[in-house]
Amino acid sequence: MSAHDRVVAGLRCTQVLDDLSDYFDGDLPPERVARIDAHLAGCDWCERFGGDFAGAITALRERLAAPAPPAPSAHARLMARLEERLE
Repeated sequence: MSAHDRVVAGLRCTQVLDDLSDYFDGDLPPERVARIDAHLAGCDWCERFGGDFAGAITALRERLAAPAPPAPSAHARLMARLEERLE
């Protein structure tokens, strides 16, 4: 057992890490969430890693959800077509 695979609240760190994505997605049953919460409350390493993981996932989701700005050339073409129509 390594220093980062401790048993806290009946779960090993590796078990918590295996479920981390589902935990943050809300895809785990309430009993499992409660066990992971108890582990995180007692394991500073998993709590820090989980926080970093959650931050990365949140940033990635925000980035993927944000619409990409149009290319400058597309904007110029659109403006030119609008001007043509207005003439």
